[in-house]
Amino acid sequence: MGPSLARVLAQDFLPLKSRCVKGLAEWILSSPCRRNIVVLTGAGASTSAGIPDFRSPGTGLYDNLQKYDLPTPQSIFSLDYFRKAPEAFYELARDLWPGLQGYKPTLTHRFISLLDKKGRLLRCFTQNIDGLERLAGLPSERLVAAHGSFDTATCIRTGRRVPAEELRQAVLVGKEGPQGWQALREKYGGLVKPDIVFFGEDLPAAFFTHRRQDFSKCQLLVVIGTSLSVYPFASLPHEAPGSCLKVLINREDVLDFSFDVSLLGDCDEHVQELVSHLGWQEEMSELGGAD
Repeated sequence: MGPSLARVLAQDFLPLKSRCVKGLAEWILSSPCRRNIVVLTGAGASTSAGIPDFRSPGTGLYDNLQKYDLPTPQSIFSLDYFRKAPEAFYELARDLWPGLQGYKPTLTHRFISLLDKKGRLLRCFTQNIDGLERLAGLPSERLVAAHGSFDTATCIRTGRRVPAEELRQAVLVGKEGPQGWQALREKYGGLVKPDIVFFGEDLPAAFFTHRRQDFSKCQLLVVIGTSLSVYPFASLPHEAPGSCLKVLINREDVLDFSFDVSLLGDCDEHVQELVSHLGWQEEMSELGGAD
């Protein structure tokens, strides 16, 4: 990198005037660069939509899987267990499949979409498989679904691609019948699953491509609704330059990483306050978010 370009980039990394929501809003509004914000989201961004996270005691997904009689809660996302007892995952998929249960994007999802509409968002990396970022209007080119999605499907035995809608219908029908998942298995030569990442599977290529490309340009990293406990997703904040501002919006602190601003508590409440300081209430109202 030539010295002139280095000076330009250094000037673009503005200081944070105060470590609070107001200071964060002032930084966003005064930043001379456009697409310089990277957002990382986890289950906490979706809990207000009614979707349980995975690990919260008593209410988390893993604590509510007893009805499937699993060896361990994580087995439901294990390829070996899926091969032996696919019924459990297919039943769960009926509850998680985007659009089937009427889950709607939260204010947090709409805010991420608004960042894109304002020309500020470089990329959103999400751990979630609920598809609510897309339902909020975020274009696919701005989204990296790090743990995959229900948008595509594959036969795990043959590697043959299967239309996602065909699998969705089979999940709705259940095991039996000409359109059930057992018939789909016979049609494609093996069990079919959505392309969400199971334990032991590689993350999508887009995760690694955009990790290399995006973080060198990132000037503001916003981590929303994740404890950053699952790798390699949890390694993403370490990819950002040292001069990058790092913000956490989460119910609890993340002890293994240092943030310039930590907004602890309900994600939507902090986002709504941020939208107010940004003066973006009208645009959020148009997206169905804040009043």
